Amino acid sequence: MKNVEFSVEGNTLTIKVDLAKEFGPSTSGKNIIIASTEGNVSVPSREECKIGLNIYRKK
Repeated sequence: MKNVEFSVEGNTLTIKVDLAKEFGPSTSGKNIIIASTEGNVSVPSREECKIGLNIYRKK
């Protein structure tokens, strides 16, 4: 994962991303990647739940 933190408290999932970070251009080159789970990953302490996240901005 790049620039993504998860925490679970009770039944609430919190996602933390630093929007000031950048990881370079996307594969297409049209966007700048800010954060990504790089595919689907399990939610901490909830293996039955999956999440896939991509945050980007236009180049």
